[in-house]
Amino acid sequence: MATNFKVASFFSGAGGLDTGFHQAGFEIVYANEYDKRVTPTLRHNFPNTFVDDRSITLVQPEDIPDVDGIIGGPPCQSWSEAGAKRGFGDARGQVFLDYIRLIKAKKPKFFLAENVAGMLSKTHAEAFQFLISEMEALDYHLEFKLLNAADYGVPEDRFRVIFVGYQRSLPNPFKFPEPLKQKMTLKDAIWDLRNSARPALPGNKTNGSSLPVKNHEFLVGGFSSMFMSRNRVRGWDEQSFTIQAGARHAPIHPSAPKMVKIEADKHTFVEGKEYLYRRLTVREAARIQTFPDDFEFIYTDVADGYKMVGNAVAVKFAKALADVIMADLEAGSLAPVAYALQG
Repeated sequence: MATNFKVASFFSGAGGLDTGFHQAGFEIVYANEYDKRVTPTLRHNFPNTFVDDRSITLVQPEDIPDVDGIIGGPPCQSWSEAGAKRGFGDARGQVFLDYIRLIKAKKPKFFLAENVAGMLSKTHAEAFQFLISEMEALDYHLEFKLLNAADYGVPEDRFRVIFVGYQRSLPNPFKFPEPLKQKMTLKDAIWDLRNSARPALPGNKTNGSSLPVKNHEFLVGGFSSMFMSRNRVRGWDEQSFTIQAGARHAPIHPSAPKMVKIEADKHTFVEGKEYLYRRLTVREAARIQTFPDDFEFIYTDVADGYKMVGNAVAVKFAKALADVIMADLEAGSLAPVAYALQG
């Protein structure tokens, strides 16, 4: 009896990358996520997946089932242009090497890693070349490229570096999918949600099950001077700004007019229209990240909802990559991994 190609996921977060691979036909049998605020969401949406909530530094190869592929998005803060840019000088950058350690031990048919565009900056040139040399030493066909998720059915500008390695038993290296000709807009993604959003409860706590649409609530509170330094509104016919993990940095809803520039690094809301300037809701941000509506984010503090959505790989972007890998595995006539019978 045929089985699905099986995947182990690391740095799984809420499961954006996992959802895209699942939609492409892969079976997610193992997921590793250290953040205990995130794992309830992962377990809720992947009830048949074993979720390991230890640090990857503690995971040994024998803890992981035999799988066809290993996927993951190692923490990006240490590589980010907006962050400290410490790369391997930060423990969050070093866990990328633990990811490589487990790939080397498990020898899956393929692996995929996702990270922020900032890792390509001159600041990280030496560390990046070291990372490439470590992946090339795995003896896989290795391909990497900077892509914008907006080219693959995602209504936001979101640049990410994607690494894909194929075992030498596959006849050809991975080929990145061609960009789609038509881009999705904010209207395509969230128009139907425009009149049903609710503010968070006092203390920015969730409305929970009283919401008519899951997670359709927005953070309330002021906007920092950094936020007000530039326009944060994109219109209905545009793609969203990048959805970030910080709730207070969520873009403004497209029903608001574009912000007005007062001087360098200082914008304001249009006078008399201030009431229109609310943040996107968690659900709107999830729609922009192309999560399906039946994917529910579990949290008490609304800020945790934004964090899970903002840290995720956009689902349609993940699926576009996974579709290519699935086709290549099938074309290579490689049998999926099967579990040994128990007893």
